[in-house]
Amino acid sequence: GAMRHLPYFCRGEVVKGFGRGSKELGIPTANFSEQVVESFPSDISTGIYYGWACVGNGDVHKMVLSIGWNPFYKNIKKSVETHIIHTFKEDFYGEILSIVITGYIRPEKNFDSLDELISAIQEDIEEAKRQLDLPEHLKLKEDNFFHLPEGKTVNNH
Repeated sequence: GAMRHLPYFCRGEVVKGFGRGSKELGIPTANFSEQVVESFPSDISTGIYYGWACVGNGDVHKMVLSIGWNPFYKNIKKSVETHIIHTFKEDFYGEILSIVITGYIRPEKNFDSLDELISAIQEDIEEAKRQLDLPEHLKLKEDNFFHLPEGKTVNNH
């Protein structure tokens, strides 16, 4: 169920998550609103994916993405969190995030410690960077999907 839906194109507003990514992990993630998450194919596998991401009408960057169950919500709601492999100067809550998921890295798993989790994420990031340099993934970086029609941007920096 992981690859069948790929590449998967998705766009939506960035909302505030739980604030764990940046604070505990040093790995900020952008969360989509519930409506966007609910629009994902219901049978898409949970786990870690990679692809391209663009905030507003900005540049397209490599990203890793996790699709998973949030235990906080007693597994009713899936969460989709995107970590863009780029350093942004400021938060982009309320901006439109456009992503193309191009590949799958691994299933979700539990970690015994924060350190294990962080090193797994770092490995995921390295894997994503390698994969996204391959021509079949690289070509999606140029996809017209990333050019928002005028008037769709929230505020251009």
